Amino acid sequence: MSKALFFHAGCPVCVSAEQTVADALRQPVEKVHLGEVSHRVAEAESLGVKSVPALVIDGQVFHINHGADLSALK
Repeated sequence: MSKALFFHAGCPVCVSAEQTVADALRQPVEKVHLGEVSHRVAEAESLGVKSVPALVIDGQVFHINHGADLSALK
């Protein structure tokens, strides 16, 4: 089983992100490989994704590390 850690500073933004992510990950997550389905790059862009990997939950974008700018996938 995987182990997930969520680090934060206790501020309202961090606590909100923690609650949002924890609640959402109890649900199935659609995984979109933009290198294979490039027609969805525009969708990601319209949601506010700037780079990948990123997780979008209820319209809120969580950029995770930095693998590639979205522009590199166009």
